Amino acid sequence: MKFRQLAITHPDDLLFGHAPKPVVTRRGLRIGGGLVYPELNFTLPPMEVTAATMPAVVRQYREIIADALRRAAELEAPGVVIEFETVPPMTATPAFGLEIAQVLLTGMEDAHKQYGLASVLRMTPNDNREFARPPVMRSGEHWERMLELFDGSAKAGAELLSIESVGGKELHDDALMSCDLGQVIFSQCVLGVRDMEFLWKQLAAVARRHGVVCAGDTACGFGNTAMVLAEQKMIPRVFAAVVRAISAVRTLVGYEHGAIGPGKDCGYENPYLKAITGCPMAMEGKTAACAHFSPLGNIASAYADTWSNESVQNVRLLAGMAPTCYMEQLIYDCRLMNRALGEGRESALTLRRWMVESDAALDPQAWVLTPDSVIAIASVIVGAPDHYQAGVAAARCAVERLRTAHAAGRLKIIPREVGFLDRMSAQLDELPAAESEFIEQQRALADPERWLPAEYGI
Repeated sequence: MKFRQLAITHPDDLLFGHAPKPVVTRRGLRIGGGLVYPELNFTLPPMEVTAATMPAVVRQYREIIADALRRAAELEAPGVVIEFETVPPMTATPAFGLEIAQVLLTGMEDAHKQYGLASVLRMTPNDNREFARPPVMRSGEHWERMLELFDGSAKAGAELLSIESVGGKELHDDALMSCDLGQVIFSQCVLGVRDMEFLWKQLAAVARRHGVVCAGDTACGFGNTAMVLAEQKMIPRVFAAVVRAISAVRTLVGYEHGAIGPGKDCGYENPYLKAITGCPMAMEGKTAACAHFSPLGNIASAYADTWSNESVQNVRLLAGMAPTCYMEQLIYDCRLMNRALGEGRESALTLRRWMVESDAALDPQAWVLTPDSVIAIASVIVGAPDHYQAGVAAARCAVERLRTAHAAGRLKIIPREVGFLDRMSAQLDELPAAESEFIEQQRALADPERWLPAEYGI
């Protein structure tokens, strides 16, 4: 593990708009340097993406970017981050994704010339490697086409490279449904870590070749899947909270291999990573309700360096097209945070306290994201000798913080879930100290038809 100490050691230094290591873009956005920027994420309405439909797809994206940036200029946004998350056909056929990336870059250049609006494009290709069963992670057409899309978009001018990578997810989904912490840690902190090491070494090479930035990964398919399942009452909320803490270990690997932020918006583990690395982070919360529900609507913004909406379809609302409406919402949220920052540290900390306290006591998934919890969990991660033991330490710390807060009457945990804290502690007690023993233990439990050990170097 590269990071052996925290970049941010005091909870009060975890604050929106400020990161010890700001990222500066070609247009002069200083992300993490004192302002929170809106980061707009959008997708198509329900429609196929094929060679025959590409002219209509291109028209959709051309209209989205022109309308959203016009509104951003009218509202005098200090700058804008645009995220392009591809849908699977756009990664499977890189020419599709590259054509749309160029449309967005052209629209952003036009807005700069017409309005003086500075913007930057985050490119997030869909990770299609999971479409092979069992997944093939290090070779084959899915891997090669994804790299082609990364390389071509970086060459075209997309400055921020991100991905929602899926290494280990083939076992993690079952681990969630069975509430098996051992398999969760195996999926994320053994398989996920090894995949992240392989993947981000390659993305770092792409970034160096074109003079762009490795921004960050996200454990969306892990932590956010747990959150959605908990919201649907399919797994305990306390379990989802512990999964979130573990997910930071997996996502951290991107920063160990060249990522410098802003971390990807759907990574609710990003506050831990900000504390560990000092890099700026994108966050999403209440403005992500277009894509998923969560109990983290306000607390997530406490740490945002860019504030995002997740992915909203290009459908018409009463005011206008949905991406443009979300651009307005993001800008107003950022205005409030930037106003607080402008009045000084105490004002900003007051707003942050309101953001945190409005959510923290109501759900264990929010409690593990309080500033004190973030520093505590981040501390045990950097104090661990390897990624496996970091995952175990993060889980133990999260369980104990939930237990202590509930016992003190500070955190609401529904009665039927209280006993699950002891169950999780017992699961962790059964895990061996050495990673090699843990791998053999968990390999014996994993379904051999679902994964290929060689794809993880095991």
